[in-house]
Amino acid sequence: MTVLLTGADGYLGWPTALRLADRLDERIVCVDDFSRRDWVSESGSVSATRIEDPEARFERVENLSLVEGDLADRDFVLQLLATHEPDTVLHAAAQPSAPYSSINGERALYTQRNNVSMTLNLLHGLHETGLSDTHFIETTTTGIYGAPHFPIPEGGLEVDRKGGSDEVPFPAMGGSWYHQTKSFDAANMRLAESQFDFPMSEVRTAIVYGTETEETREHESPTRFDFDYYFGTVVNRFCAQAVAGYPITVYGKGEQRKPMVSLEDAVESLVRLVEQGHSGDDGIDVYNQVTRPIAIVELAETIAEVGAEFDLDAEVKHYENPREEDEEHKMEMENERFLELVGGQRQELESGIRDVLGTLVEERERIAAHEDRFLPGVLTDE
Repeated sequence: MTVLLTGADGYLGWPTALRLADRLDERIVCVDDFSRRDWVSESGSVSATRIEDPEARFERVENLSLVEGDLADRDFVLQLLATHEPDTVLHAAAQPSAPYSSINGERALYTQRNNVSMTLNLLHGLHETGLSDTHFIETTTTGIYGAPHFPIPEGGLEVDRKGGSDEVPFPAMGGSWYHQTKSFDAANMRLAESQFDFPMSEVRTAIVYGTETEETREHESPTRFDFDYYFGTVVNRFCAQAVAGYPITVYGKGEQRKPMVSLEDAVESLVRLVEQGHSGDDGIDVYNQVTRPIAIVELAETIAEVGAEFDLDAEVKHYENPREEDEEHKMEMENERFLELVGGQRQELESGIRDVLGTLVEERERIAAHEDRFLPGVLTDE
């Protein structure tokens, strides 16, 4: 069996690549063009963890082979698929930053062209190269859901209207140009599934927290950890702020809940999905890759409490919220299929934060040197 993993150099991609390599006695073909490294550098920041050069990183892991290339290039994708004939494609490559996509029209257009083109090229490429049994898995995002005031299903939404009923795709209500690319991907996957009829799974990934897995420790090869405004998630930025002695900045009340999942749970679920394959049921298997929604203020307070174990005097401060959002939104999300896939939650928030802070305190000076990147304004419309 051959597994093709895209975005293998990324935060989620690298520990997933290591676990696939360690657990499967199969060929793992890793694809990346290393754009994430360039985007973060462009924003004036760095990964808090010191990651190796790409060639050195991949060369010293058995079962991993690296192909450098741009998945937005249709000819490259056709050649890639025809050469390696993967049994599974795990597509985790994307420009993943909502703030980056919202800087200006140029970056919004780039994000949408890049992300949508990659997925379309892979879907049509599998069809055109005759790989009709290949399991296509894509990591999208829970951000496509927006913030509805009812429990979000895994899969379709059951609708009763004027005497009729049906299951329809959940409305795409993403709040950024990036999130909308994943809405487009989900829609394009549905269309491809109806026309091409090969097995597909969509894993809608929540905010991921954590720095390490068993494999990154064993291989002594950390995954990247971005903490700047554009590419650092709220978890990453809060943890970096605590380490740098900067106030943990909570906008407004901070009682709105956001879906979250640990790096360990996210990696394990993806590897199990590769191992188990598609369910065999009609349609696309959809998983809400979230263990539970967590209030922003709970996140901040947990970081401050765990920070005390590392002699960090982290202060939580509330600031006027510049965003238009419901500061008390509860975010209910069904996740039964995901929890069954991963075998139950493997790491809870406090443990994940402890891992993060344990990693970051070793890089305190590196983070403090870039603390101005916690706030927007680094990239402009110049």
